[in-house]
Amino acid sequence: MFRFEQREPWRAQAEEACLSQRMVQPSAYMALSSKIDGPGVCGMDYPFKVSAFTNGSVGLKSKVTLACPIIPRIDAWLDEIVKPAAMMYFGIPLADLKAGSYSCRPRNNQRGAKYSEHAFGNALDVMGFALADGREVTVVKGWKGSPAEQEFLREVFVGACRYFTTVLGPGSDAFHYDHLHIDLARHDPKGQRRICKPILKFEPRIDPEQSRQVYQAAAPSDLAPIDMEQDVPQEGYSAASPIPGGYSADLPPSGAGYPRAPMQQAPAQTYAPPGYARPQAGQPLALTGSGIY
Repeated sequence: MFRFEQREPWRAQAEEACLSQRMVQPSAYMALSSKIDGPGVCGMDYPFKVSAFTNGSVGLKSKVTLACPIIPRIDAWLDEIVKPAAMMYFGIPLADLKAGSYSCRPRNNQRGAKYSEHAFGNALDVMGFALADGREVTVVKGWKGSPAEQEFLREVFVGACRYFTTVLGPGSDAFHYDHLHIDLARHDPKGQRRICKPILKFEPRIDPEQSRQVYQAAAPSDLAPIDMEQDVPQEGYSAASPIPGGYSADLPPSGAGYPRAPMQQAPAQTYAPPGYARPQAGQPLALTGSGIY
């Protein structure tokens, strides 16, 4: 399984840039751990053991191990898409994630395949979302579950395509029927191409720009951009070209096809939880919460 290869230089560079920009710092929810070096090319220079994301407001059913660059992206996705979606579709705050992370293995556990981004702490598999009332929305049951579950999962799936370079869910292939896979793989030299599968006829109702403005108003600056990178996409997936001024993903035109469930007093554009403020400059950014890719 483990071939004589070297880890791509961009991975260490991205980790070092993330740390130097203080995008993630050790906290009560995040512990900087010892370097993981092998077997083979697997590992990361500065792994974080994460027990909660978004300053501790979103817990994890079990701790995950992640490299620095993907953590602020997960944090932003949760703040700007997932937490508002939980309130929009269920009226209940998001409490926890059921997720998996580091695993030294090839993609989809297929012998001879390229190494998974999980092998570098650059990916997260999300199997379920736990709400504050104890309800759990799982991908395996909720993707074809109640109207609220279906729309919530599609909202967070489509929203993820704005934050990550790879997003895979049920219908993308035989391996992702029970979880959402998100990563920051490099699919072109500049790290600008995105893979978002399956293509859904779904019009998102949450405007991440409005969510972002709410949090920016309480913080001196937003997350710095991460120029992430990896090889060309695997055969069978398509990658879209970047959209000027926005994110690139295989998204359908707005308006289309998916039957909408009747919602009670749905917000016109987006919901932003009141009272939340990102930590001030210099304060720790505490971040948190399996399939296969």
